[in-house]
Amino acid sequence: MPDPTLLTGRVLRTLASPFDTPPEEALRIETDWGLIVERGQISAIGPAADLRRDWPGTTEIVYGSDLICPGFVDAHVHYPQTAIIASWGKRLIDWLNSYTFPEEMRFADPAYAAEVAARYLDLTAAHGTTTVCSFCTIHPASVDALMAEAQRRGQRIVAGKTCMDRNAPDGLQDTAQSGYDDSKALLETWHGVDRLSYAITPRFSPTSTPDQMAAMGALWAEHPDCLMQTHLSEQTDEIAWVRSLYPQARDYLDTYERHGLLGPNGLYGHAIHLEQRERDRLRATGAALVHCPTSNTFIGSGLFDMAGLMAEGQRIGLATDTGGGSSFSMLRTMAAAYEIGQLRGTPLHAAQLIWLATAGSAGALRMGDRIGSLTQGAEADLVVLDLASTAAIAQRVARAEDAWEELFATIMMGDDRAVRATWISGRVV
Repeated sequence: MPDPTLLTGRVLRTLASPFDTPPEEALRIETDWGLIVERGQISAIGPAADLRRDWPGTTEIVYGSDLICPGFVDAHVHYPQTAIIASWGKRLIDWLNSYTFPEEMRFADPAYAAEVAARYLDLTAAHGTTTVCSFCTIHPASVDALMAEAQRRGQRIVAGKTCMDRNAPDGLQDTAQSGYDDSKALLETWHGVDRLSYAITPRFSPTSTPDQMAAMGALWAEHPDCLMQTHLSEQTDEIAWVRSLYPQARDYLDTYERHGLLGPNGLYGHAIHLEQRERDRLRATGAALVHCPTSNTFIGSGLFDMAGLMAEGQRIGLATDTGGGSSFSMLRTMAAAYEIGQLRGTPLHAAQLIWLATAGSAGALRMGDRIGSLTQGAEADLVVLDLASTAAIAQRVARAEDAWEELFATIMMGDDRAVRATWISGRVV
C-alpha cells in the first residue's frame, strides 16, 4: 500500500463517552471525511476536501458511503477454544470439563497451537477485529504461537499463559512455582516487543490454589505495568463453588484482592452477579469489567448490569469470549449487548454499542491513547463497514432517517459480509 494513503468516506469520530455525554454528541458520523494513513499511524483526519488540498498527490482510496471506524477491540477471548465454539448445551463448569479442557490439552503441541493461532487471527480480522486480549493455555507454546503470529502481522495483542494448579485435568495443571516461572519467562520474552503485551493470567479462583494466587500477585507486583486478566462472578453455581474453596473470603472478588490481584490494570471478565462491596472496590481501584454478552446468554450465566455499572463510574469493555461466546463477530456481540440491555429495561444507543467495541474496550486495556478511536497520532487499526451489505439490511437502510439508524441495522443484522476492509497497522489485511 502506498504511503501516505488517503481514505475517504464516512468517518466515525469519538469525542467523549456516550455514557457520560448524549450519544450523538459523544460520537459523530461525518460525511465526506477522510484520514491520512502513513507508517502505521493516522497522520491527519478531517474533511476530505481539506485533506486532498493539504496532502497533494496522495493515493486516495474512496470508500464512498461506507463507514470508516476504529478497528474492533475484543477485550476477553480464549483463542484456544476456536475449534470448539458453539458446542451444545452445558453450564460453565460442565462446559469446561466436556469441551474446553480436552481441547486445551492439544496445545502442548506447538504445531497445533501455531495452526489455531493463525486461523483465529484470520477469522477475527475477517470480522473487523484488530486487537484481542486472549487467555492461552497452561503451555508456554500456546503463548509463543499467538504472539509470534501477531508479531508477523504487525498486530497489537495482549495474551498470557493461563495458570491452573487444581480442579483441572493432570495435563492442564502447573504449580504455583512453575506458573510463576513460566509466566515470568514469557513476560520477559514478549511484553513490550513491537505491538505485543503480556497479561498475567490466573484462569479463575477455583482452578488456582491460594499459593498460586499469591504467586501471580507477586509477579504482578513486580511488573505492575502488565495487565492481569481473570474471571469474576460469571454464574451463581460458580460463586457457590468459590465460597466453598475460599471460606475465609468476604466475597468472590476478595479471593483476588487478598492475594494482590486487584488493581487498576486488572481485567475481570463477566462480572454479572456482583455484591455491593465488590462493585465499590472495583470502582475505587479503577479496575475494568468486561461484558461478554453472547457467552452470557449461550451458557446461561445471567444479565450484565451495563446501565447500573456505567452510572456508578465503572470502566467497561466488550468481548466475544470465544469460544463460550457463540460468535467471532463484534457486531454480533454488540447486538447481544443491546438485547441484554433490553431485557434489563435499558436499551443501548448505536453510538454506545460501537463505543464499547472500540474506545471502551481500548480503555479497559489501558490502550485508549493508541487504539479505539480515529485521532491524529493513533495507530492505524481500522474497520470499514458496508452499511448495506445484504438485501435485508439494505431494504432497512432505505427507510433510515439518519446515519445512526443505518449503523444500528448493521449492528443488529450484520456479520463478516459487512466488513468492507480491515486495516491493521496501516495495511489492508
